Amino acid sequence: MAVDFKYIVVGRGLMGAAAARHLARQTDGVAVIGPDEPDDRKAHQGVFASHYDEGRITRTIDPDRNWALLANRSIDRYGEIARDSGIDFYREVGCVVVAPTGGDYIEKTRRAAISLDVETSLLDEAGLKAAFPFFAFPDGGAGVFEARGAGHISPRKLVRAQSLLAEKAGATVIRDHVVSIRSEGGSAAVETAGGRTYRSEKVLLAAGGFSIAKNLLPRPVAMTVYARTVTLVEVSEADAVHLAAMPSLILRAPGIDIYLLPPIRYPDGKFYLKIGGDPDDLVLSDDAEMRAWFKTEGRDTVRAHLKRIVEGLVPNIVPLSISTAACVVSHTESGYPMIGYTSSPEIAVLTGCAGTSAKSSDEIGRLGAELLLSGGISEEGYSTEFTPQFR
Repeated sequence: MAVDFKYIVVGRGLMGAAAARHLARQTDGVAVIGPDEPDDRKAHQGVFASHYDEGRITRTIDPDRNWALLANRSIDRYGEIARDSGIDFYREVGCVVVAPTGGDYIEKTRRAAISLDVETSLLDEAGLKAAFPFFAFPDGGAGVFEARGAGHISPRKLVRAQSLLAEKAGATVIRDHVVSIRSEGGSAAVETAGGRTYRSEKVLLAAGGFSIAKNLLPRPVAMTVYARTVTLVEVSEADAVHLAAMPSLILRAPGIDIYLLPPIRYPDGKFYLKIGGDPDDLVLSDDAEMRAWFKTEGRDTVRAHLKRIVEGLVPNIVPLSISTAACVVSHTESGYPMIGYTSSPEIAVLTGCAGTSAKSSDEIGRLGAELLLSGGISEEGYSTEFTPQFR
């Protein structure tokens, strides 16, 4: 049966756009299908993505070496992506991870960084106060600080850059969303909401949380999608200047498990501190629940929890406003992304962000491209095979 494309990537978020770029640089016949960001979120009837935002933390430092390596390899390519696309999406402001002294979180983070030759500083409680006087950390903490190759990215701009470079390399960008994928006569048939059907030799499903939607895979991926509420604390331009030396922060303490980004100028021209870290989980079981969730402003209980943390952690700022937004994270059984084939030799998956993969998305996308081009992923220094699990 004749095909329209050699490879189709379904999903034009962080992973999918990256996979399309890496594929298109190495072969022709590539298409990536995914919609643009909706103009009116609440009236939108299609799918959503979690990259509709200006802030995501980026750093190598991580207690898990595989995640550290995924991030490190992605960050190494940020400069190339920005240069070739002309889109500036990265701010190198550093990142500090803070956790209780004596626990293994800090030690594992430090060891993973050393194994990858990443330069970090180990700070005790006094060192943290001296280095970051604008933070009021809980007592009894220690930190690992990565000054170079860390900070924050605009996921919205990174997706735009990856999509542009994929198209420049010859990929076809189809601004629609997919409602079904099936194997048919030795090829894959991909049907869109717009009523078009495209055929390809191979399909890579990279639809984020929406990868659990019906009719996309022979069997659903074993992945749990959680609702997340992010909180944006508006600060004055004067406060933004005062906090100019603030790095991105990951803080683990009794009753607190959050990330905080320094002041970022959003498209409305205002500066916001972004904080995330839901104190409990809300599971979204299907496509319909996810669509409904993305049309909300998140949960008031999470907003109140994160507001209290910001007030205690950065006590000298005067918030001008506090707003929230809905997001989702997708957790796999392994704790790593799933990159592999389904029971169909024509259909593969690339999904499972674990709430931490925006920074690592270029390397995850590269591995997805390698899967299609080579039939598998070589070891490449990872201690996991990223094997998909299905229900």
